[in-house]
Amino acid sequence: MPKYVIEREIPGAGSLTPTELQAISQKSCGVLQELGPSVQWVQSYVTDDKVYCVYIAPSEDAVRKHAELGDFPANRVSEVRAIIDPTTSE
Repeated sequence: MPKYVIEREIPGAGSLTPTELQAISQKSCGVLQELGPSVQWVQSYVTDDKVYCVYIAPSEDAVRKHAELGDFPANRVSEVRAIIDPTTSE
């Protein structure tokens, strides 16, 4: 199944409290339950003004549906074409 990176523009994201991040995570998980097991949230990276999320989903439309139902921004959704790391150089 395809993997996607979602770029979410959220001004001040890096200043969100642990409680606020927990609430966002809970909301996301609730939407994922509604959508069923075909859409999976892998993890997210919080920076100053953006959140980058990694999802496994059958399509970009499924990722965007999650964003719509959760009222989350999805400014850019990119399908992962390859994964590399330091071992790729070997």
